[in-house]
Amino acid sequence: MTTMFDTVLVANRGEIAVRVIRTLRELGVRSVAVFSDADADARHVREADTAVRIGPPPAAESYLNVPALLEAARRTGAQAVHPGYGFLAENAEFAQACTDAGLAFIGPPASAIALMGDKIRAKETVAAYGVPVVPGSSGSGLTDAQLEESAREIGTPVLLKPSAGGGGKGMRLVRDAAVLGEEIAAARREARASFGDDTLLVERWIDRPRHIEIQVLADAHGNVVHLGERECSLQRRHQKIIEEAPSVLLDEATRAAMGEAAVQAARSCGYVGAGTVEFIVPGSDPSSYYFMEMNTRLQVEHPVTELITGLDLVEWQLRVAAGEQLPYAQEDITLTGWAIEARVCAEDPSRGFLPSGGTVLALSEPQGGGVRTDSGLSEGVPVGSLYDPMLSKVIAYGPDRATALRKLRAALADTVILGVPTNAGFLRRLLAHPDVVSGNLDTGLVAREAEGLVPDGVPDEVYAAAAAVRLDALVPRPDAGGWTDPFSVPSGWRTGGVRAPLLFPLRVAGVEPVTQSAPASAAVTPTRVTVELDGVTHHFHRNGDWLGRDGDTWHVQDHDPVEASLSGAGRAGADTLAAPMPGTVTVVKVAVGDEVEAGQSLLVVEAMKMEHVISAPHAGTVTELDVTAGATVAMDQILAVVAPLAEAEGAS
Repeated sequence: MTTMFDTVLVANRGEIAVRVIRTLRELGVRSVAVFSDADADARHVREADTAVRIGPPPAAESYLNVPALLEAARRTGAQAVHPGYGFLAENAEFAQACTDAGLAFIGPPASAIALMGDKIRAKETVAAYGVPVVPGSSGSGLTDAQLEESAREIGTPVLLKPSAGGGGKGMRLVRDAAVLGEEIAAARREARASFGDDTLLVERWIDRPRHIEIQVLADAHGNVVHLGERECSLQRRHQKIIEEAPSVLLDEATRAAMGEAAVQAARSCGYVGAGTVEFIVPGSDPSSYYFMEMNTRLQVEHPVTELITGLDLVEWQLRVAAGEQLPYAQEDITLTGWAIEARVCAEDPSRGFLPSGGTVLALSEPQGGGVRTDSGLSEGVPVGSLYDPMLSKVIAYGPDRATALRKLRAALADTVILGVPTNAGFLRRLLAHPDVVSGNLDTGLVAREAEGLVPDGVPDEVYAAAAAVRLDALVPRPDAGGWTDPFSVPSGWRTGGVRAPLLFPLRVAGVEPVTQSAPASAAVTPTRVTVELDGVTHHFHRNGDWLGRDGDTWHVQDHDPVEASLSGAGRAGADTLAAPMPGTVTVVKVAVGDEVEAGQSLLVVEAMKMEHVISAPHAGTVTELDVTAGATVAMDQILAVVAPLAEAEGAS
């Protein structure tokens, strides 16, 4: 007879911390949240039974601070630590430190994390158990020259991958051998920043592949089962954005074979707990699948498996960590219905999916009727550039795939997050793409189709709604006696003249200003705007200058040409380099007076674990450089100016 923990510390933040806390509450287990100063008012802090501050905003000084986490567990009497995903979830040293401190680590043994966390050793280990692996480089600690040699032997295209970590961080697809050196350097830099380890490997790139993973669950008594597959082929920059279970690609025989391969991979490293074995599968031949890696933690997309199996994976993580034996064999696992998940992230599709930020001004997240939203959001909470951009996950369940797709599209249309640009509208349109509807997926689909799924400009009705809000603000409210001065009403009426509409100059960032009048049919309330334009009625959610509809949001502001010319925007031009996103300058490669070539890398800005290289717009001379490495910058902040050579010489 095992005894469940009394108190569990959740060593994470955001939606996964909220998700784990929910199951702890259902099991009657006391939850302990941890938080940095940036998250003092976060939702996971409020929903936990108790919370402990562990440091300042940077993750290295808070969520990655192992001594602070262990001290928080000691002070609160926690008996176990749940690492969530990200941060320290796949850190063998943290798992061992928990064990050494007398805490149960709710995850696999440190030895399994270390083995599977090294992608090179992992491939060698599972191959010995008969699991097929992707052809690639062999050996650890390869130099840049050795990596280039392996890549040339394999033949481009190849995929550069960090040996440590996962989640697509640091992965680089290289199709041109001439840029291998530059791509290796960039991959090492991202890997070092994300995982503290810049070891890389090279693998053959399989064109138009599908990404299918198998959920496994193992106890400490030698029992291992798989819970079916998840299709994760819809990705952008190697990051999954849509996941579903099961996959339309697999038949029962292939599902059973891949499931058994995943079970063998788990056995090969002495796995305990919930984990995921990831395979790359040629879409033209599903029976030819290759092991890519094992994620030794709970996956972001675990809810789709929960919905089709009826199992709470967090609960079984806890039960297994407490010593329980799995009560079911493989034949007891059944898959019922279909579930699809969409990851809502703080990024702006209209700006090339660059990370965004801001304060959540209005929030509405769908729940019920076959829809589940796992979220870490709450109104009034800021979304900064320090942590991962994922804000929430919207999951839909139905008896079949078509129903689940329809429910998820409707749920994304009902998702309202004002104040922070997100990809919710993009995801809704992606789910309506003919290839997605038909199940004809591959990992390159999003990259090929993304441009057509991002609206071109701002719809006219958005400006009309914004003008209606401006006009409503000018309307005087009745005094205490219920009387309104008719001469103060902004009707456009004038003595001896023709009624003229009031015009409002408006703009959305990155779009040319528009002059707009409010439609006579507009209706404005504190939270909604309804306008009729060309015989069509449009409903918007609103908060201040923010408008939202069907998952899309717009920040519409008044436009003053004089003010704009006097601000930093007035300096903008072909020679000016501005921050494309709020973040931190991590690399500065030039100084004032340096001559640069067109396209030369000058600076690197990082936000939400994503690097963006700032390159020279043309050949010239750096005449201004307004930042240094380590500086925090706002979106559109001027970073540098590169003057064409002739102009720079004339100025000197």
